[in-house]
Amino acid sequence: MAATAVPSPPPGPDDAEKLAEERAHALAVERLRHALGPVAVVRGTALSGGLYNSARLLELADGRRLVLKTAPRTGTPALTHEQGLLGTEALFHRLAARAGAPVPTVLHHEPPGPGTPAEWLLLTHVDGITWDAARERIAPAERAALRRRLGECLARIATVTGAGYGYPRPAVGLSGPDWPFAFTAMLHAVLADAIRFEVALPAPPELLAALPVRFGHRLAEVRRPALVHFDAWEGNIVLVGTGNGPWRLSGLIDGERAFFGDPLAELVGLDPLGSAEDDPDLMAGYRSLVPSLTIDTGARVRLALYRVYLALVMRVEAVPRVYGGELAAWLDTWSAERVTQQLAALDALEA
Repeated sequence: MAATAVPSPPPGPDDAEKLAEERAHALAVERLRHALGPVAVVRGTALSGGLYNSARLLELADGRRLVLKTAPRTGTPALTHEQGLLGTEALFHRLAARAGAPVPTVLHHEPPGPGTPAEWLLLTHVDGITWDAARERIAPAERAALRRRLGECLARIATVTGAGYGYPRPAVGLSGPDWPFAFTAMLHAVLADAIRFEVALPAPPELLAALPVRFGHRLAEVRRPALVHFDAWEGNIVLVGTGNGPWRLSGLIDGERAFFGDPLAELVGLDPLGSAEDDPDLMAGYRSLVPSLTIDTGARVRLALYRVYLALVMRVEAVPRVYGGELAAWLDTWSAERVTQQLAALDALEA
């Protein structure tokens, strides 16, 4: 009697994950050697925490630890400003490093093109843990010192002046010769994204679109295109603990959302849920380098505008990124409340 061939069972979830990991590691090694030449990778680990680009920690035989970041493939649904983000990150880190800020070193940036369906970026790894992960272990006095150091760091970054205003990628079309022009383009782009992704807005679209015109005289008070990270929240700040000694700020990472504009916008990005301008330690650190910084009526108007913009970005991006569950529900509620609060603040400031 002839033997009957038994077909192999289809790969299960664990097998599929293992295969995907092997492919990701092989591609990472290939890209690393493309950038650095013949190197030996002893370990590769996927890094969590990113919500847009993917990242891998690569440990080399010579002791170096590098991070390879890869953007989604060209054509993946995204907001208008989410084009060439890794190119922006490379530019931010290079400029911030020249200003004396602790940031990763850029080793290689590869834009998308023939044979490269997604851009990628190779950086040095910043040792330590993120501030949000260490939060419960930081004493109040240490936190105050760290906030002062962060304020000083952001003030250094803001000394960098761009050639124009807005996002530093001309092809995106969200830049211009002055801040009112650039910010109008940025805000209108996310409103158009809301229509494209069928996201309900928490206020009439025409009211939101008119904000840069209504407060254009306040936006025009910005006369220099300063470098702004705009995402310097605690998840993008790396700390190092020195044994039983104090924590220190090891680095600022993920500069992919950077633009050139009002340096006050940094206060919105680093504290999306609160009001960083009311933090005396942070402001003391910032004013140690920029003693002339004042939070007057014009500044508060602009801060409210930037908070509306950021809340809209966070609300709309939830759809192309396919957030679900509690995160999606929280974002929907929080962003609506945040926009409503800031519109009320603008009305009060105008009056």
